[in-house]
Amino acid sequence: MTQTKTSQRTGLITTKLGMTRVFSEKGEHVPVTVLKLDAVQVVGVRTQEKNGYTALQLGYGTAKVKNVAKAQRETYAKAKVEPKKKLVEFRVSPDAVLEIGSELSATHFVPGQYVDVTSTSIGKGFAGVMKRWNFRGLRATHGVSISHRSPGSTGQRQDPGRTFKGKKMPGHMGDRTVTTLNLQIVSVDPELGVVLVRGAIPGAEGAYVTIRDAVKRERHKDAPLPAGLKSMTSGSTEVAA
Repeated sequence: MTQTKTSQRTGLITTKLGMTRVFSEKGEHVPVTVLKLDAVQVVGVRTQEKNGYTALQLGYGTAKVKNVAKAQRETYAKAKVEPKKKLVEFRVSPDAVLEIGSELSATHFVPGQYVDVTSTSIGKGFAGVMKRWNFRGLRATHGVSISHRSPGSTGQRQDPGRTFKGKKMPGHMGDRTVTTLNLQIVSVDPELGVVLVRGAIPGAEGAYVTIRDAVKRERHKDAPLPAGLKSMTSGSTEVAA
């Protein structure tokens, strides 16, 4: 099947190692987030005929067999892959479906390409309105006593006589799924399985991060179709035809 510009490729599962910096050819300082791949393989395929949609189920890393449920063990055995630590489904177009067991490489993305990343932000626990919503707080004088960081009035007058839903209040902050759009790939290292993404990505060190082609930009002309795969024999990378 012929791939086109509208073909939807799979994404990648990575873990966040932290942040560092690199220098461009012009000597400019570029802050980057380091993302690591670890045995990212196709575990399952969802088809329009059988499941009603087309997608690839990818697995990340290697898990101990004793830590995997029996039903999942059978799934991995059928796919002939080792148990995985993390599973994620990516919607793809029918012309971008890969074979079960295929291992993806960092060359799936190319320098200069724009991507969207999704991860879980760092949990902050219970936070007040100044930290959570950037409220300025109450005055430091003129009668304000022991309530300088309070939100102030949250209600209305007799009509409507209630607090509207969605009012910014103190509460749980962080630990949410966050998607950041249009981040740029700075470089990739297929031997180390590392992808460097320009800028900061939500999440703590060690957090799982999924990367996919940017939905609001055209895919890079050098991005491999349908995917950048790792050769099973030599460990080298190749482009799936």
